[in-house]
Amino acid sequence: MQSDEMAENQPPHHLHRRFGLLQATALNMSNMIGVGPFITIPLIMTAMGGPQAILGWFLAAVICIPDGMVWSELGAAMPGSGGTYVYLRDGFGRQTFGRLMAFIFIWQFILSGPLEIASGYIGFGRYLRYLWQDMPHVWVIGVAILVGIVNMVLLYRKISFIGKLTVTLWVGTLSAVFLVIVAGVTHFDPKVAFDFPPGAFNFSWGFLLGLGTAMRVGIYDYLGYYDVCYIGGEVKNPGRVIPYSIIISIVSVAVMYFLINLSVIGVVPWREFVPNTDHPNSDFIVSTFMERCWGSGMASIFTLMILWSTFGSVFALLLGYSRIPYAAALDGNFFGVFSKLHPRKDFPHVSLLVIGVISIIVCFMPLDVVINVLVTIRILVQFIGQIAAVHLLRRREPSAPRPYRIWFYPIPSLIALTGWIFVFITSGATIISFSLIALIAGILAFLVWSWFTKRWPFAPAESSG
Repeated sequence: MQSDEMAENQPPHHLHRRFGLLQATALNMSNMIGVGPFITIPLIMTAMGGPQAILGWFLAAVICIPDGMVWSELGAAMPGSGGTYVYLRDGFGRQTFGRLMAFIFIWQFILSGPLEIASGYIGFGRYLRYLWQDMPHVWVIGVAILVGIVNMVLLYRKISFIGKLTVTLWVGTLSAVFLVIVAGVTHFDPKVAFDFPPGAFNFSWGFLLGLGTAMRVGIYDYLGYYDVCYIGGEVKNPGRVIPYSIIISIVSVAVMYFLINLSVIGVVPWREFVPNTDHPNSDFIVSTFMERCWGSGMASIFTLMILWSTFGSVFALLLGYSRIPYAAALDGNFFGVFSKLHPRKDFPHVSLLVIGVISIIVCFMPLDVVINVLVTIRILVQFIGQIAAVHLLRRREPSAPRPYRIWFYPIPSLIALTGWIFVFITSGATIISFSLIALIAGILAFLVWSWFTKRWPFAPAESSG
């Protein structure tokens, strides 16, 4: 029989389960692809100074695939809205350290979630410069803000409509990827693609730092393989749909990314856009690639497709992330106003508006800073925390129903743990310090909040359990 903790994760009756495998996979993949691979190729090549940077994308997949198994086990066993919030809360104990971990996650998420959404808004504005290359920088920011507003307006409606729109956006995303791969196959030059610089694979600390940077960019491109977990309360047959959609999304997108990268660097010499700060065309490198393959007219059409793909990604992100403060508020672990559902359309409208507005505000930050901060700040609490939650739940509740179990457990979780630690320690002193300061601030905020509300660890002895 399922434990009380897992049973309590079932969503309120007024959240309807309408996302099937197709919609769930579309949601994940739309989020994963988006603008990421189309704007980060110059960033990842700059990180290691040549095509050897593809190793960063490969190793990012080596981390994300086993980590996807961790998400799958947790999501299938606890299919409630909120994703990581629920897993940390129940994995570490609802009334004790689970409260602390869940609080810190929400604390950090208020920054990292909007940063991820804003990266798509910024990418949209920058890619539009292919069609208007003299666009002033302030207009790029203005476009990003406008996209954020439109995104909120479209999501301000029932989930049944959103499921259909998600599939439509996903089809546009796959079409853009297909065109890149076809163009690459028909114009690929191995001498251009594998033009490695001298000492490309010299093993050193500098090489490891560059590899860590490349992996962070690669992980950023993969982020979203778990997006369905955040709307677990709205997924049909979650024990099957959640793990299948995660695994299908990661494997499919990994293959697509490899082919996209080979396609671009097999046509456009990497020295033409590395370092990215010295080459304005790095903002829209895949459109430049399409122009060389099939002319400027086709490149312009393709740019519109990338913008469509980008919008599909931020659409999926805001949809999933708006459910996280909602789930925390339902538990009484976040401000109660976030638990409100729209009276007629049955979605957490306050949470949607708050996350959406913050995402617009952070559009003023540089893209590379956005990517590095959002990846690093999540590692300790979210990704490593979830790995610990899986192990704790297996030890504490070995007989609890688990529709999906990690294959070859615990090996995949240990591989993911090793990868996350490597990425964190190679993030650089500034970003590591920022992440630790945010973590410490979250712990202090939790302690102050708990002291004022007289809850654990300051609850009276008779109610602390």
